[in-house]
Formats: sequence, C-alpha cells, structure tokens
Amino acid sequence: MAEKGNQLDRETFSCSICVDLLKDPVTIPCGHSYCMNCIKSHWDGEDQKGIYSCHQCRKTFTPRPVLEKNTMLAVLVKQLKKAGLQAAPADHCYAGPEDVVCDFCSGRKLKAIKSCLFCLASYCEKHLQPHYDVAPLKKHKLVEPSKNLQENICSRHDEVMKMFCRTDQKCICYLCPVDEHKGHDTVSAAAERTERQRELEVSRQEIQQRIQDREKDVKLLQQEVEAINHSADKTVEDSEKIFTQLIRLIQKRSSDVKQQIRSQQETEVSGVKELQEKLEQEITELKRKDAELKQLSHTEDHNQFLHNYPSLSALSESTHSSTINIRPLRYFEDVTMDPNTAHTHLLLSEGNRKVTFIKQDQSYSSHPERFTEYLQVLSRESLTGRCYWEVKVRGQVSVAVAYKNISRKGDDSRFGCNDKSWSLYCFQNSSEFYYNKIRTSISGPRSSRVGVYLDHRAGILSFYSVSGTRTLLHRVQTTFTQPLYAGVGIYSDPGSVKFC
Repeated sequence: MAEKGNQLDRETFSCSICVDLLKDPVTIPCGHSYCMNCIKSHWDGEDQKGIYSCHQCRKTFTPRPVLEKNTMLAVLVKQLKKAGLQAAPADHCYAGPEDVVCDFCSGRKLKAIKSCLFCLASYCEKHLQPHYDVAPLKKHKLVEPSKNLQENICSRHDEVMKMFCRTDQKCICYLCPVDEHKGHDTVSAAAERTERQRELEVSRQEIQQRIQDREKDVKLLQQEVEAINHSADKTVEDSEKIFTQLIRLIQKRSSDVKQQIRSQQETEVSGVKELQEKLEQEITELKRKDAELKQLSHTEDHNQFLHNYPSLSALSESTHSSTINIRPLRYFEDVTMDPNTAHTHLLLSEGNRKVTFIKQDQSYSSHPERFTEYLQVLSRESLTGRCYWEVKVRGQVSVAVAYKNISRKGDDSRFGCNDKSWSLYCFQNSSEFYYNKIRTSISGPRSSRVGVYLDHRAGILSFYSVSGTRTLLHRVQTTFTQPLYAGVGIYSDPGSVKFC
C-alpha cells in the first residue's frame, strides 16, 4: 500500500509535460498544474494560433492566462522532496507529442515500448506482457515502436502485406497474386529483405573502401601541398641571396624569378587543393550515404526497408581515380649534373654540382644516355622559361646548353658540333662559340667565372664573363623547339667546372 501511495504522490505532484516533480508550480484556469517553464514553452508554441490549451484536458483559453506561482503547491512539493519522493521512473513515463502511444492504455496513455507487426498495434510494458506469456502471441514479430503500422495493410484487400512483387517492385498481401498481381514474380517480404540486405552490405563495404581511399588520397595531397610550399619558400630564400650580388639587370631578374616561382607555386597548389576539395566533398557524401544505409540496414520492418531501399541503395560513380600518383621530384630544383650522362673520366662531387677530369675510369653503370666519345655531362633538370646560372671554370672547358636527344657518341656528340647544342669554349687566353660546327671568335675578357642567361620562350641565350662586373661575351637569338639542359665539357688535365 505504501508503494501505491508513493506512486500516487508521484503522479499527483508531477508535471505531465516533463514527467518530473513540479518546479515553480503554477495552476491554470482549468485546475491542472505544471512547471512554470514547461507550460510557458507549451504556450509559446501556440502563440501564432492565439489560442492556448491545457496539455492534459485540452481546454482552450483566450487570451493567454497570466501565470502566478502556486505557493501552497510549491511548499507541498518541497516537503515531499525532503521526505525522499522522486520523479516517476522512466518505465512509467507518459507519452509526449513525439512519442508512439500504447494503443491499449485508457485515459492518459503511456509510451509504447514495442510495436507488433502481426497485431498492427503498439504496447506499453504492461500491455506487452501477454506477448511474452501467451504461446500464440510469442510467435508475433515485435519491433521498435512505429507510427507507420497502417502502411503495412493492403489498401485493396485490407490484409497485412507479407509478400513482395518483384515484377512491380512493391509490397503486397497474400490475396494480391490472385488478381492484380496474377502471374507476377512474387516472394515473401522476408526473403526479399534477405537478398536486399546482402546487396546493402556489399554497397556499404564499397563505400567504406572508397572512404579509406579518398582519405588516403587527401593525406597524400596535403603532403604534396606542404612539399610545394617548402620547396618554393627555400627557392625564394636562395634566390634572394643570389640576386643581392648582381647588377641592376640581375636585380630585375630577381623579381621576375620570384614571380615565376610564386606563379608556378600558386598554379600547382591551386590544382592540388581543387582536387583535394573535390575528394573531401566526395568523402562527406560517402559518409552521409553510409549513414543512411546503416540506418536502413537496422530497420526491422521489412516493408519499411523495401519501401526505402530503392531510393538509398544506388551508389553514384566516382568522379576521381582511386590512385593519385605523387611526383617524386621537387617542383623547384637547382641545376645539378646527371650521373647517367657523365663520361667515365668525369668525377661528380659536392652534390653533383662539381665536375672534375680524372684519369681513372669511374665505376659508372652502363647507360644509354652516357657520353662515350667526349668528356661531357648534362644536367638532370630541364631548362624552360627564363634561367640564369654561373659556373666556375678551371682549365680548357666548354659551357653549353643542349637538347636531350643530342648524340652520345661520335663526332656529332661534341657540344656545338651539331644543331642540338650551343657551346662557349673557354681556353687559356681566348674564347670561342660553336653551333652546328660554325665557329665564332669571342673578343671579350677571359674570366674564371662564366654566367649563362636563357630565355627559352624568347629564344635568347647569352654568355657573360663575370669578374666583379658582367661583360657580355656572346648572345644567340633563335627558336628553341625542345627543353634544354645545361652541359659541361672538359678537355684538359687539370680541368673542372663547378656550379656556383
């Protein structure tokens, strides 16, 4: 009896909106009591209608009643709390506007905890008990509370739809194959659900794999951006140190080179970030799709599953390759010599920036691009756009530019003795320029430092003697049809060339 009295007290002094003990209790004109904040929020939602109702008896009031705290009720609730009275336990919660109500409760209805697909009704814990105790009811299919049970009834025969017509792709009852769906391919809803569930899992696995692939691609692209930015920043820093030592012309070139580097950086980063953004958008969409399919896979109602499946199962084609190739080379590179092109009597050192004649054969591996007739070597990096570099020379050497397809053996392989290379020969007391076996004498001063300026697009190639100031030795105006490579040849012992 004490337990029943305690339960009665809980219900008497609980707010029917929040189902908790009253806080700042107020009593409205119809006599029902609520927490002040609860009834205010309830009436705020009815402001547009201009008519205010009681949450329990639905009696309406116009205008909106003025709320005053029920002092006596507040004192009673306070005393009951001191006596150990608590709010009603969760299993006695009454149904709210958004809840599924028990179809068998009379008066104020409790929340339903299960719906029966056979009975097409929803039950609170008390009214659900026969489904656990009565043998015939134990066979019924219980699912989470649903407001859509009537959608399982065939509108034509008023029977529960437990079959699926594959011909028309819709749920049907057992009488439908007799008339409207006669001769159609029909199976049980459970069988169709099983097959579609397998398809759904395959789709989810594909989505999850694509998510992993895209996340990996995004990481690679982020590394690419960082590499571009780091390489660009270091190149700008080095360019600043170089151009502070040059005359006005070279100082102007400093600005041009920085602009070129930043332009290339911006172009490369922009392209990578655009692809990165698209991949991130695809990842977001795939995650959303996966969440929808996951929710659908947990739907216990076969008919609801089959009803929603066609609109969710389709997976759009990927607009991007699943593999992204990241270029291993840096974007902004200094000129260095390519060991695969060096004659076996040339020694490369200082990070392949210095070339020295040596009498002993070097143990270079065989390579089709290696010079075998003359002691020559080409740069690893191709030269396009506008470039300037300086070399420190010792002995009789040649400073050249050449196409990649220059011969590697025979007389035609010597720099300047073909139409694929342009070369400045530096001797002890004189200089000569060669192109396609045509010799041009150079009258400028001899220096241990030679500067080379190339504007590939404009077809300009200039050689300078560098000694405090820069003196133009020779200039070529032509049309370059391929990327060029810096070249070095050594024709005396001792002899060396170093890129500054």
